[in-house]
Amino acid sequence: MVEANDRTPNGLRADLRELIALRAQARRLDLAPRGRVLATRSGGHLSRFRGRGMEFDESRVYLPGDDPRNMDWRVTARAGTPHVKLFREERERPVWLLVDQGPSMRFGTRVAFKSVVAARVAALLGWAAVDRGDRVGGLVFDEARHLERRPAARSAGLLPLLERLAAPAEPAMETGGWTSLAAAASHLAARVRSGSLIALVSDFADLDEPDGAWIARLASGSELLLVLVHDPIEANAPPAGRYPVLMGGRRGILDLTGVGARTRYQAAFEQRLALLERLARRHGAHWLRLSTVDPVGPALALALGTRRAIPAARRVS
Repeated sequence: MVEANDRTPNGLRADLRELIALRAQARRLDLAPRGRVLATRSGGHLSRFRGRGMEFDESRVYLPGDDPRNMDWRVTARAGTPHVKLFREERERPVWLLVDQGPSMRFGTRVAFKSVVAARVAALLGWAAVDRGDRVGGLVFDEARHLERRPAARSAGLLPLLERLAAPAEPAMETGGWTSLAAAASHLAARVRSGSLIALVSDFADLDEPDGAWIARLASGSELLLVLVHDPIEANAPPAGRYPVLMGGRRGILDLTGVGARTRYQAAFEQRLALLERLARRHGAHWLRLSTVDPVGPALALALGTRRAIPAARRVS
């Protein structure tokens, strides 16, 4: 991990006031469901289940057992046969934010650490969901501790997560965290109900082919959004040279003087991208990519606007 440039102190740690202020930008985000909405409470999304609700869907011929209170008398008079009204119920959906704040996220060469960008992404998505009337909760974790909140109405579930994202990192000796994204995601998968929107924000540094198992679990019955946050120096190898690095709290040297070393360095990131895209497509998830040098609000709005029911990669860098 290359040592961060601290000429921009605000980029080293998320600021709670900034995360709260991002609510104004969140109105630009499109979080309309791209899949089935299966939640069971009243709210701001249209369900595919038919029943009594607020949104008229269509009329059809009356069948024995239909509720006579739903008779469509105008269509009945026009068609000469009894018709009833069908409705689509308006429903809210739970939104879960899974935010990686582990060691590889506390890294950056320009503008901000990946952990700070991830916090801003989570805040924007959370506020966009709150403003749509969804219930928001989630899980913020690093190697030392984690904070979990079940989805709650208004900002009751979101604000504790934002406070945790803005809190200073705790000493590594503290317990209660996870050392891998797979462990945190598997923990969350056991708690998510069908019909949710799950946004997972990470650099996916330890992503591996077997991780398709937990991706499949999260995507089963829910809409899954995978947000890859990366630093420009990860996507493009720096000029040949020797660079001071931090690994597990110990200083070392990243030797990129040879052509082969730079080629392997570049290939590692490209392989991570290819694996994430392959797993997303395989399990029906959406994925997008954000660089730490991009303005988070506009970049996220642009990327979300391109997501489709059939996942497609969107590069924003």
